[in-house]
Amino acid sequence: MKELELKYGCNPNQKPSRIYMEKGELPIQVLNGKPGYINFLDAFNGWQLVRELKAATGLPAATSFKHVSPAGAAVGLPLTDVLKKIYWVDDLGELSPLACAYARARGADRMSSYGDFISLSDVCDVSTAKMISREVSDGVIAPGYEPEALSILKSKRKGSYCVIQIDPSYVPEPIERKQVFGITFEQGRNELKINDDLFASIPTKNTEIPDHAKRDLILSLITLKYTQSNSVCYATDGQAIGIGAGQQSRIHCTRLAGTKADNWWLRQSPQVMELPFIDGIRRADRDNAIDLYIGDDYMDVLADGAWQNIFKEKPPVYTREAKRQWLDKMQGIALGSDAFFPFGDNIERAHKSGVQYVAQPGGSIRDDHVIETCDKYGIAMAFTGIRLFHH
Repeated sequence: MKELELKYGCNPNQKPSRIYMEKGELPIQVLNGKPGYINFLDAFNGWQLVRELKAATGLPAATSFKHVSPAGAAVGLPLTDVLKKIYWVDDLGELSPLACAYARARGADRMSSYGDFISLSDVCDVSTAKMISREVSDGVIAPGYEPEALSILKSKRKGSYCVIQIDPSYVPEPIERKQVFGITFEQGRNELKINDDLFASIPTKNTEIPDHAKRDLILSLITLKYTQSNSVCYATDGQAIGIGAGQQSRIHCTRLAGTKADNWWLRQSPQVMELPFIDGIRRADRDNAIDLYIGDDYMDVLADGAWQNIFKEKPPVYTREAKRQWLDKMQGIALGSDAFFPFGDNIERAHKSGVQYVAQPGGSIRDDHVIETCDKYGIAMAFTGIRLFHH
């Protein structure tokens, strides 16, 4: 198959629409559903991310994509009981490594992952398919599917769920092109390999970056490689926990991603885990209630007439002081940036979210100030010398 006609492009008025190969056959098969233009953009970007993450770590990888940027990305490390609970998978029994990867990718920022397109590095197994089957999602791409897993996915969304199989041996041409305003842009593909070699230059007083932190930095940088720039990614324990994408200002990226990382950690606090939700509350409503409860608009769920629709009894306000006390326990976080930090304010914000390891290109005229700020908090920072813009 050289081409596949689509219903429409980014918007319903953008017709005709198709994906096609100028040379050779399309490296995909649509096994179920009718993926759209944006679905394929998410699928192909996400597949590149998980393929590279698997190659770099040797672990199964998954990502949850929305609007051509990852909402989450992770490798298949085992889940703690706390993580199983906050990711709403504690009732699924034993999870495969691939299912653990998707639970982490989906669970880190469930608000952003709602209605995602999923990419899996390995053949989709039954454990992962069962998890996907109960989430609100548009589709999945993987190199293959176990027969029972495919049957489970085909029954999702009244049989319309999008299931794509990609040829894992497919290698694109080294030159890529796209058109904007009728003008063709051409560039070499970003084939830069992200590995431990990028962390050789450490200008800070603290030069210790342990192996687990290098893994998390690698994960953050690979995630950024396929995230709309400007972008910043916080990571820990083999998963992204806060991704700030598409911001014009670097500090706004750092703040946005940091807030998401903070929310991930706050969801693990006893005050949040013990929220008395009413029986039968929908998963999306529960996620939204938690997001509001830990944020500045907490009265949206605690006001009289509102909390009764969500909780069995009215929870106490999660005070700023109590949240800060819990956030101060968050440590060992890794932070990657797709371009240099121009000022130390980015490090100041990162420190508030427990960042102890940083990887960024370096090369700012204020590198000395950034290094000085890292030294103030004992943060180890590597200058990678590479930029990871993606547009």
